Amino acid sequence: QVQLVESGGGLVQTGGSLRLSCAASGNFSSINAMAWYRQTPEKQRELVATVTDNGRTKYTDSAKGRFTISGDIAQGTVYLQMNSLKPEDTAVYFCYADFISSGWALDAWGQGTLVTVSS
Repeated sequence: QVQLVESGGGLVQTGGSLRLSCAASGNFSSINAMAWYRQTPEKQRELVATVTDNGRTKYTDSAKGRFTISGDIAQGTVYLQMNSLKPEDTAVYFCYADFISSGWALDAWGQGTLVTVSS
């Protein structure tokens, strides 16, 4: 089992910045990719950004130019630097990991951290 623990959410004004962190612990031999998703009561969970074990990154259109995903995937840590935040970025942000454990391809989710952007 792999556990993901997020931190760094909070309340920020429009135009402000936040940095989310996620750390994986447990039994895994390798991590293929980590990602950040977000969800609001009105919308389904959506992918915000991903980073693979070879450093490739991908962003949803709304995050491009404002958010940066980084981390040490081999160690199971990932960050999301969010700048120029907008009220529509308000959501619960979830960390996700795609990993190998005992030869099985598995995935895990964090418990979520709330980001609130005030107008």
